[in-house]
Amino acid sequence: MTNVLRSRLRTWQTGALAFLLPVALGTGAGAQTPPPRWTPPATAPAIPQVVHNTLPIAADFNVGQIETLAQSLVADQKVPGLAMAIVYKGRIVSVRGYGITDMQAAEPVDAHTVFRLASLSKAFAGTLTGLLVNDGSLRWDSKVTQYLPNFQLSDPNATRDVTVANVVSQSTGLPRNALDRDLEAYTPFSTLTQRLANVPLACAPGACYGYQNVAFSLIGDVVFAATGKFYGQEVQRRIFKPLGMNDASVGMEGLESSPRWAHPHVHGRGGWVSVLPKSTYYQVLPAAGVNASATDMAQWLIAHTGYRPDVLSPSLLATLHTPRVQTPSEMRASAWRRERLSSAGYGIGWRIYNYAGNTLVFHGGAVQGYRGAVAMLPDRDFGVALLWNSESSLPSALVPTILDRALGIPGSHWMKDDFDEQTQFVNNNTDEDAPGTSANKSTAAPR
Repeated sequence: MTNVLRSRLRTWQTGALAFLLPVALGTGAGAQTPPPRWTPPATAPAIPQVVHNTLPIAADFNVGQIETLAQSLVADQKVPGLAMAIVYKGRIVSVRGYGITDMQAAEPVDAHTVFRLASLSKAFAGTLTGLLVNDGSLRWDSKVTQYLPNFQLSDPNATRDVTVANVVSQSTGLPRNALDRDLEAYTPFSTLTQRLANVPLACAPGACYGYQNVAFSLIGDVVFAATGKFYGQEVQRRIFKPLGMNDASVGMEGLESSPRWAHPHVHGRGGWVSVLPKSTYYQVLPAAGVNASATDMAQWLIAHTGYRPDVLSPSLLATLHTPRVQTPSEMRASAWRRERLSSAGYGIGWRIYNYAGNTLVFHGGAVQGYRGAVAMLPDRDFGVALLWNSESSLPSALVPTILDRALGIPGSHWMKDDFDEQTQFVNNNTDEDAPGTSANKSTAAPR
């Protein structure tokens, strides 16, 4: 794992960046003019003054070529709609929509079209937890029972020992995807948390990785106990608003009240079929409840690559992006992982990989009719987010393609591979046998 533990120094004022983007970087037809520089209010605390010391991306990285690849994915309705954001050194170099929001209405996807993020939401929960740790409202090593005295696991020692950090780093000791089937059966969240006491543990807290949606979302109850504010309110106040994520929301109501949102699609006999969003995974807001546009995700990427230290400090980012539990099975989960990864772990709401010798901060997500992926090369101040409104696996190939081109790795073949539509994307988080993880099932679970 390269430079994961190193605190990366960043310069805040993007307007004064001492660099010129490679000429090819700005030649894409869809490259966007950066938004006006954010100016803090006079009463804001002093912004950390930091210095850049990062590696460049490949000089021949061409955004226009990437946008052409994205456009090819919606051609002939291979996927209904797609949105993409790319950032580099604190600037938005592309933020665009492709295709349509709904096969029945055929409205175009644009940079402000809102998608469900599914498990991309977990990074928001981890980040909010870190912000509360920073201001003293929580501690990483605080016991969950300190905030939730009725919380129980099947082993009394584990109940006593499990910490806030265990919850948001997928290391509670529970077997993977515990109670997801019950969640998909519309079992109330309060009942699900009680049923955790009946689930046999796979290991002691902190000793192994076990991907969770239900147990992960206990952090929402912890946030309420610590602050007296609902989880969704705190995400809005501490993350969406200060970062300028103006299209972002949480929950079903937030999605459907958006001025423009992408409808989910599943495969039917005649092609893609628009369906109504399912509410099941909105019960677990920390695990899968955020909705956002490509414009929002660009701001999220900028913050997580270190260019909003007034909101996310360098020390907080270093904590969030440090693996706390190893996930070696990740390296076998897809073709690009098998070829590119040399290590894999889970941090705080993020997957942390060594990708061809570079630290990669990543997460994928899926619920019925939606998929998404976020990938960042923090040592190069580079990030990309992809959101699409179908269960197709095809756009997932764009992630390693973009990474290879940013790193100057020749011979990238991911977009040329004959992807298995049923398994290629859903297997990318190693939960192959988890409930609802088949891409052609209407209950696809967030990963």
